[in-house]
Amino acid sequence: MVALTSFSFRLTPQNGCNFRQKLQNNGAECFLCGKLVPERRRLSWKGRFGRWDVVIRSCYNSKNNTNDDIGVNGDRENKDNTNLATMASSEKKSDDDSDDSTASISSRPPTLSPIGQSYNNFQVDSFKLMELLGPEKVDPADVKIIKEKLFGYSTFWVTREEPFGDLEEGILFLGNLRGKREDVFAKLQKQLSEVMGDKYNLFMVEEPNSEGPDPRGGPRVSFGMLRKEVSDPGQTTLWQYVIALLLFLLTIGSSVELGIASQISRLPPEVVKYFTDPNAVEPPDMQLLFPFVDSALPLAYGVLGVQLFHEVGHFVAAFPRKVKLSIPFFIPNITLGSFGAITQFKSILPDRKAKVDISLAGPFAGAALSFSMFTVGLMLSSNPAMAGDLVQVPSMLFQGSLLLGLISRGFLGYTSMHAATVSIHPLVIAGWCGLTTSAFNLLPVGCLDGGKAMQGAFGKSALVASGLATYTMLGLGVLGGPLSLPWGLYVLICQRAPEKPCLNDVTEVGTWRKTLLTMGIILVVLTLLPVWDELAEELGVGLVTTL
Repeated sequence: MVALTSFSFRLTPQNGCNFRQKLQNNGAECFLCGKLVPERRRLSWKGRFGRWDVVIRSCYNSKNNTNDDIGVNGDRENKDNTNLATMASSEKKSDDDSDDSTASISSRPPTLSPIGQSYNNFQVDSFKLMELLGPEKVDPADVKIIKEKLFGYSTFWVTREEPFGDLEEGILFLGNLRGKREDVFAKLQKQLSEVMGDKYNLFMVEEPNSEGPDPRGGPRVSFGMLRKEVSDPGQTTLWQYVIALLLFLLTIGSSVELGIASQISRLPPEVVKYFTDPNAVEPPDMQLLFPFVDSALPLAYGVLGVQLFHEVGHFVAAFPRKVKLSIPFFIPNITLGSFGAITQFKSILPDRKAKVDISLAGPFAGAALSFSMFTVGLMLSSNPAMAGDLVQVPSMLFQGSLLLGLISRGFLGYTSMHAATVSIHPLVIAGWCGLTTSAFNLLPVGCLDGGKAMQGAFGKSALVASGLATYTMLGLGVLGGPLSLPWGLYVLICQRAPEKPCLNDVTEVGTWRKTLLTMGIILVVLTLLPVWDELAEELGVGLVTTL
């Protein structure tokens, strides 16, 4: 099954597929002309129904986009069909007919006609399919205009060009910067808009494989250009809205279930046995839970309030920067009520500062509300007048977090924490779950909030290193305790890919943003670090002997 998209992808054969110098290598047949070539090329693209990969052996050259080659826009379709239909027959004609045949192909010299077997129907059909599936490339005519009108002695002197983008659908201009990078970039963006309108997006990125820093300070920069329809994120579809609504309803259900489970000391024995005994198979009568729903709602409201406040933080930080965000896709979880939400950027970020600020605003807002609930709940737990609203939880639950366990011991005292069960207010549970969820989302890995902030503050290489360390600690159960495995799987399935680069992906974010992120990650580790039995016994966090 193949997903056809509205893009177009071009493979441009070299003139005559002239690879004579490589025939002595032990290669395979060229996908286009049947000649022996030594290297494989893996082509990947994203369709509407997933990602597709094709491994072919080809002697094409994507940089060779001359007027005689296969075009990239305009009236190229008729020209492509004519080229493909006549290539096979041109090899079988005599030298007397070479002028007529080559005229129908293009203006290529007859001495450079393809060598090897002719194209069969499968190759031609596959070639057309490649054209339909790939993204639209930059028009070479536009590249010429842009080089003449944008770049020069006063801005950026272009020395060479390279492909740009995941599928080499764009152009990367390399050369020498002629001024302050931020001023030059702003000037180039304005001129590009005047010359080409909204047709292209211009990116300022670090020069790949640079031999040294820029003489003016900082890294050497290059400018990449992509079509807007290729680089801009897609719009939210109707089905995505439906899925987001269903996930939110499931999150409400999981939050109510968490509220009911917090009353475990009051639940009927058959219900408790079903939820705690792994050998219990037959579910109890669910009508027995209805009387406990009302008392479970305050905790459910607290959990949902933290998640909504988290998303509000993202939108408040994105609004002044004119960054569009997608509708949040909440992830239900019966242990914490929710694992948070997946919120995507629906517009290209202007710079790395915006990426850090928007990414940190959500978990910081959620953590602030959660900590308020947590501390207020601990104070209410010590108030004798609130004894009727308290719930009994096993003291070993406080061993799930070193930081939160120590704070709880400070409020409740050694005697209360060193009993088999501890009486706490439901706000403590809501705050604990909110802080844990915020800490999980601040882990510096993948496309989580912490991963986006790490990529914006310290770069993609730092994200790779921190991601590897995070996956290792999650796999070993060092962070998150029993939730480390499900959270690691969730990240691998839904959030493993890093965020796309910003328009200005070079300018640093400043020292205070880096310091704030570093402090946040330290608090994340202390929050998710469980307390082992020996340390718990020494600190008085939980009664280990009850096990």
